[in-house]
Amino acid sequence: MANHKSAEKRIRQTERRTLVNRNRVSRIRTFVKKVETAIEAGDKAAAADAFKAAQPEMHRGITKGVLQKNTVARKLSRLSSRIKAL
Repeated sequence: MANHKSAEKRIRQTERRTLVNRNRVSRIRTFVKKVETAIEAGDKAAAADAFKAAQPEMHRGITKGVLQKNTVARKLSRLSSRIKAL
């Protein structure tokens, strides 16, 4: 348990940030799943549209600090190559 006022505040802040970050990561996962379902269905146009919607969401994850830059680059690269292969 926290012994200092600043430590108590830090605990409160951490709880709030954790909820925000969880929501952000969940939102990113949802966008990525939309792309993957379109790829599985074999619909190249829908996959490309979903990919265009997912891209800014993933980049926002970088700026907000919930995802690493290289992780997003790798995932986007793999998704785009799968779309091109359709």
